[in-house]
Amino acid sequence: MIIKSTIDRIMEATDIVEVIGEFVQLKKRGANYVGLSPFANERTPSFTVSPAKGIFKDFSTGKGGSAVTFLMELEKFSYPEALKWLAKKYGIEVEETVEAPENREEDLRRESLMIVSGYAAKFFHESLLETDEGKSIGLSYFKERGFSNDIIKKFELGYSPDQWEAFTGSALKEGYKEQFLVDSGLSVKRDNGTLYDRYRGRVMFPIHNFTGRVIAFGGRTLKKDKNVPKYVNSPESEIYHKSNVLYGLYFAKKAIREEDNCYLVEGYADVLSVVQAGIENVVASSGTSLTVEQIKLISRFTKNITILYDGDAAGIKAAIRGLDMILEEGLNVKVVTFLDGHDPDSYVQANGSSAFKKYIEDNKKDFILFKANTLLKDAGNDPIKKAGVIREIVESIAKIPDSIKASVFIKECSYILQIDERALLSELNKMRQAKSKKDGQQQQNHNRYQPEMPPDEPHFFDEVDLAPSAPKKEYFQEKEVIRLLLLYGSKMIDWDGIANTYIGPFMIAELGDVTFEHETCKLFVELYQKEVENGILPEDSYFIHHKDKGIVDISIDLLSSKYTLSENWYDMHKIMIHDEQHNMKATILGAIFHLKKHKVEGMLDNLRIELKNAQTEADQEILLNQYMRMKKVEKSISDFLGSVIIK
Repeated sequence: MIIKSTIDRIMEATDIVEVIGEFVQLKKRGANYVGLSPFANERTPSFTVSPAKGIFKDFSTGKGGSAVTFLMELEKFSYPEALKWLAKKYGIEVEETVEAPENREEDLRRESLMIVSGYAAKFFHESLLETDEGKSIGLSYFKERGFSNDIIKKFELGYSPDQWEAFTGSALKEGYKEQFLVDSGLSVKRDNGTLYDRYRGRVMFPIHNFTGRVIAFGGRTLKKDKNVPKYVNSPESEIYHKSNVLYGLYFAKKAIREEDNCYLVEGYADVLSVVQAGIENVVASSGTSLTVEQIKLISRFTKNITILYDGDAAGIKAAIRGLDMILEEGLNVKVVTFLDGHDPDSYVQANGSSAFKKYIEDNKKDFILFKANTLLKDAGNDPIKKAGVIREIVESIAKIPDSIKASVFIKECSYILQIDERALLSELNKMRQAKSKKDGQQQQNHNRYQPEMPPDEPHFFDEVDLAPSAPKKEYFQEKEVIRLLLLYGSKMIDWDGIANTYIGPFMIAELGDVTFEHETCKLFVELYQKEVENGILPEDSYFIHHKDKGIVDISIDLLSSKYTLSENWYDMHKIMIHDEQHNMKATILGAIFHLKKHKVEGMLDNLRIELKNAQTEADQEILLNQYMRMKKVEKSISDFLGSVIIK
């Protein structure tokens, strides 16, 4: 367990905008930052970060919390993993009171797979740099390919010895369990139950996840035997899903955001060469066909993709195949192909960095021009094939969600293909209507899922019932009390001459005779009361970072607003919005006594039922006396509320 003083230092050092900005492209809006949700597929930003409160709120999925919560939700970290990631980012030494998670015997399964993969990366890297076999075979290969020591170290390139059990034997000797060696794909089990190395005699390309931890490997053989597969990649595991991973993204994400463009290449070596050429915003699809999940990863940082693929038939086909998916996700795409048998790796090695950058600038083509030229070349003078090409290009344009952008491409397509623009528009509309008819219901559901965010609207609380088992009205009255404790608990009372009293302890004392029904609200009040009794006035950060998820969720819900008032609201609309802080007495006492009134109403309902079912006159008399007393309490509360609110 990480000690509290270390956790406090981590929290103090953490800049939530900086942390989330590594994963989501954020734009400033007023006092907050907004961006597209990393948890849902959306085109209208519903994801908000509040630097003042140190929280985020995703209105499309309901997720919210601190920087720690964000890492746990997005990267599926445990609480200690998220803290350690932040500690590493801000250079804070982690102190723990018990054995660290690296002690494999007590570790969780997913973390164990991460740990054994990290050990493997270190083993292969040291084998490359420190063993005779690694230097003479692996390091020589990388040097022949022109990779510098800096690139080799940055990407943790390695070499797996050409022996059956070199890695496996070392890992077992170090205490790593067989189960995790097999499940991570690093070792393979023989029929007799013994293990052997999967990557024997191969140079190794570690694959890092979004936060820089090694989760998989690509191993390239250096043998000429055609029966030996050129590449062996890690199998799917709990920590590695190849369709959700882009090679090099961990190293490229900052540059992608800064350049507002991502270069997409095919292989590991392409990434290394392009980075070495001084272009750092480059990723590869790790030997797989481009997937929608990979495109969404890129879209967190930029809406612009430049595809750098081989100029051969396979490379061109791959580029065209990826175009429609990229367009459908609303991204802009350009294509660069390399001729004369070159790919990005070989071109930069043959011509150098400057020539490579110039070639990209001179040869990048808009997807319309690229696709039209490529397909028309194949069609030749055949009118039937040419008509098919036109239809295929219009199909691509039909996938663009932005209607204005699509109309611009139709105009450009009309000029390139020398086809009447109206004919192309007619074909485009037919395709869209057919698609709409085909998945109309699905699209309607999707549209309902997409939240709208009016730019400047007054704050209204969304009535989302988080406690179906509790009466809705009662739950919202309890929740209102929690909201006021969070917002104003640490402020001084400024009414009726009351001095040296904070609102939080005052509310807790006034609510001493109230039993909260909703479990999370009840726990919140108990926690608040306990802190007050210990002489501590809890701030909102105490609840935002609490270990109980229910406490965190309700705190974020109540501290977050989907809408904010523009600074120019009154000047534009001449509408004065009620400020609850203007009359804090009415705000605080109103919440307390509305809740009490509702509790009394519930007690009266129960007494009426008991009176109806009373068996004897004596029971009826007792219950009737109780009922009359409660009616007096109800009236006094109603009178008090009337005087406070009206006043």
